[in-house]
Amino acid sequence: MTEPRTELDHRFSSEDAVARPWREVVGLLETSELFWLSTVRRDGRPHVTPLPAIWLDDALHFCTGPEEQKTKNIELNPYCVLTTGNNAYRSGLDVVVEGRVTRVTDRPMLGRLAELWRSKLDWPFEAVEGGFRETGAGGEPGDRGIAIVFAVSPSKILAFGKGEPFSQTRYLFP
Repeated sequence: MTEPRTELDHRFSSEDAVARPWREVVGLLETSELFWLSTVRRDGRPHVTPLPAIWLDDALHFCTGPEEQKTKNIELNPYCVLTTGNNAYRSGLDVVVEGRVTRVTDRPMLGRLAELWRSKLDWPFEAVEGGFRETGAGGEPGDRGIAIVFAVSPSKILAFGKGEPFSQTRYLFP
């Protein structure tokens, strides 16, 4: 990925704040395990749920069942927000990723993602036609069906630096 355009929002930042380095934001996206996914239901009501996500090849990836509410919402509106960070006020970094959701069906990419789910989260997925299948302790296929995999390519990312100096940095993508 080319470096995004970076802007410090002075309205929401301390006087001596500087924009957070892009590499710091990428580091948080790569190491975070849990994200909060926000989508919109058919009737316009919000839907928010926690789930694991993986940052790979400049996109956040998550998986879910084909009948789950988030899948139904994405089918109607392919835009979402994923957030991560911590619940402290005076320290840390919170990140908000806004973007368009696309389904991942490429078998080599699914294989790379399944390996990251195993190594990072100890979640035993294998790549199969159309998504992931959970495997048992001995590697035998699970019986929970196929999880479909989505990628969120960011259009905008916000990073909120907490504690003095407070900062709000916007990263915009072409």
